[in-house]
Amino acid sequence: MKTNTTRFSDRVDDYIKYRPGYPKQIISILSHKIGLNQNSIIADIGSGTGISSNLFLTNGNKVFGVEPNKEMREAGELAFRTNSNFTSVNGTAEKTNLRDLGVDIIVSAQAFHWFNPNETKKEFMRILKPGGHIVLVWNVRKENDDFQKGYESILKSIPGYNDVNHGNITDKEILEFFAPKSMEKISLPNYQLLNLDGLKGRLKSASYCPKEGSANERIMRRIELLFYKFEKEGVIKFEYETNVFWT
Repeated sequence: MKTNTTRFSDRVDDYIKYRPGYPKQIISILSHKIGLNQNSIIADIGSGTGISSNLFLTNGNKVFGVEPNKEMREAGELAFRTNSNFTSVNGTAEKTNLRDLGVDIIVSAQAFHWFNPNETKKEFMRILKPGGHIVLVWNVRKENDDFQKGYESILKSIPGYNDVNHGNITDKEILEFFAPKSMEKISLPNYQLLNLDGLKGRLKSASYCPKEGSANERIMRRIELLFYKFEKEGVIKFEYETNVFWT
């Protein structure tokens, strides 16, 4: 039986190829709002294959990528094998295995909904330097056109989708996690241009998507029909809103 820390083990290749990145503006926003600079030490909690870590490594930061899933963690290690600023750590949000008061900024991108909030908050306070900051990031699919609505309809037909949908985390819950500190939030536009293989891969990278069998075949057929209905010049514009929360 798969747990929260193993459910992406067979999704690594699709995750690397087809998951969206994060807007580069995040760096300038955090520089202005919380004083991020090249000397800031980052703990990327739930770092996965390194998509979010790359944003800060490109900025010149030292990054501890904390990831409990062996296959995802090894993909990140491979991606950054020549970057001395990246340190891979086998740990969870509740037990990061980082030293006390050692990081300036804690980042969690696309992962907070897997955490135990109470235990995570205690651990974050242990590893965060006085005056440090917590940043949570999500790419949220838009439903602003018929294609995006059709895609969401397909997802809702998949058993287990609603159980792991990060949209179930509300701003109120994040505010409570940050308390007694205040919360700030900004939303940024983001998108991918995907051909049919890319659209299928994007869905197959999700933990709730059946990997094989008749259920997978039915879903992929629906994806094909949706793609051919809305594609323009062989691609779909897959739109997101990137939500960034910080204290």
